[in-house]
Amino acid sequence: MDLMKLSKELSYALRHAPWEYELELDEEGWVEISQLLVALHESPQWKHVTEADLEKMIAVSEKKRHEIQAGRIRALYGHSTPHKIAKLPATPPETLYHGTPLRAVESIMEQGLQPRQRQYVHLSADMETATQVGRRRDDQPIILTIDAAKAAQDGVQFYHGNENIWLADYIPVQYIQQP
Repeated sequence: MDLMKLSKELSYALRHAPWEYELELDEEGWVEISQLLVALHESPQWKHVTEADLEKMIAVSEKKRHEIQAGRIRALYGHSTPHKIAKLPATPPETLYHGTPLRAVESIMEQGLQPRQRQYVHLSADMETATQVGRRRDDQPIILTIDAAKAAQDGVQFYHGNENIWLADYIPVQYIQQP
């Protein structure tokens, strides 16, 4: 079984189109594993997926996109569904990073970081992750530095995505520095 393809299928189902799989996510994005397996089993490609396969997929994933607890599974970040997935505020590290194409920098420095088509602004805990994320849209991304400690002190809410990803509703310009 291709665990990478399974991870991508789950990301699509849990982050972007749960209705296509007839999944009912709760306000924190959780769905019963049994409900998810019924939905997956309708596709010949995923007919034999088990809960153990889901656990293995999560264990071997470098990006830690999903988590399982008490018979339920959810995507940790990256949602674009119409209803916002509730996150608990958390204290961010002192500095966070955002990798972006050069063409977006001017707009960001005028308007701040906004979630665009996603529910939250995605930030990286380290420059390596920010560079990797930024390369999805530009071979030589610009890495913006976010003064997360000062922003949090001033009332900007941050949420923990996983060990490499932090989320925020919006990052005002005054907390963003260009290289």
